[in-house]
Amino acid sequence: MPRALRYYILIFFILMGSSSLHGKIEYKYSYLPKKVYENQIFPITILEIGSQSSTNPKFTFDKQNTIEPISVKPLIVKNGNDTFYTFYFKSMNSNISIPSLSIKNTEGTTSLEAYLIPIAKLKLREDFCGVLAADMKIKTSQASTYDESNNLITLLVDAYEANIENMHLRNVIESGIEQINRVNAKVVAEFYIVVPSSQKTLKFTYFNTIKQQYIFLETAIDIKDATVSTQSQLNPKDDSFEKLKKYLFISFALFFLLLFLWKKDIFYLMLMIVSLVILFIFYMPREKICIDQGSSLYILPTNTSRICTITDQELTTDLLGKRANFNKVEYSNQIIGWIKDENICKN
Repeated sequence: MPRALRYYILIFFILMGSSSLHGKIEYKYSYLPKKVYENQIFPITILEIGSQSSTNPKFTFDKQNTIEPISVKPLIVKNGNDTFYTFYFKSMNSNISIPSLSIKNTEGTTSLEAYLIPIAKLKLREDFCGVLAADMKIKTSQASTYDESNNLITLLVDAYEANIENMHLRNVIESGIEQINRVNAKVVAEFYIVVPSSQKTLKFTYFNTIKQQYIFLETAIDIKDATVSTQSQLNPKDDSFEKLKKYLFISFALFFLLLFLWKKDIFYLMLMIVSLVILFIFYMPREKICIDQGSSLYILPTNTSRICTITDQELTTDLLGKRANFNKVEYSNQIIGWIKDENICKN
């Protein structure tokens, strides 16, 4: 056989071998949990092997199965020629069957069989908030007066692989989820709790699915935000500290007036004027607001907030605060809440 012919045959087989090594794309499950707990958010990961460029595969889960991924778009992570596609599911109260999966790309279609995952029992605690998560933290905590005997606590919670929509607390007056924003594994939510004003801390647990144990979360109940809180503004005549401030600045004004009359020094007159200005700022009349009959009074200034009551008549009351298109007001029986701009009287 001529040397040139043998050379071309050798090149042909090398190219064919290279093609067979790099051209075939395979799919298989990279991660499937051996067990999950009821209401747990958990991942499954599909590994794509042998792709040197973007294949943009289309994943189709069997629609006859009642279990569906939380999002149809997977979390994609590349590692060299391997690509990992992660979907998130939520378990129910019985063994969960991951539906069969069809993966279509430019080379054809690959099928992965259904997979059964058993449900494990979780030993519940009285302080368990109902959330199972790979991690969970209280990002911010804000307290405000709800009514004369209770405080409203608003938590901004960060969590991963968490069933945050199931969050609830026992031994509180009221609690609930307001807003949820989920992107792949991460979820951010706003949670509110109504507790007695005598309670100074809020403490509960969540179940960490990585450590396989309960983790405590705790926050102090400390009312600081004057734009939200109205604990000393709702009824000043019943607040001894407000009385003390009022009498103190009245005393300052009278004292500096006497010093001015005695010393004939303009400096004392200026101090008296400053004291009177501060006194006026503290006790200047609040802006009044008229509320339509049938207006919804929201617990929090959000569109998804729970309605605590509906006004049974048109009324005029003090404007305690404002956020975006919400106005904080006091209704009858010292109920405090937020109404929308659209519920303000037109005339």
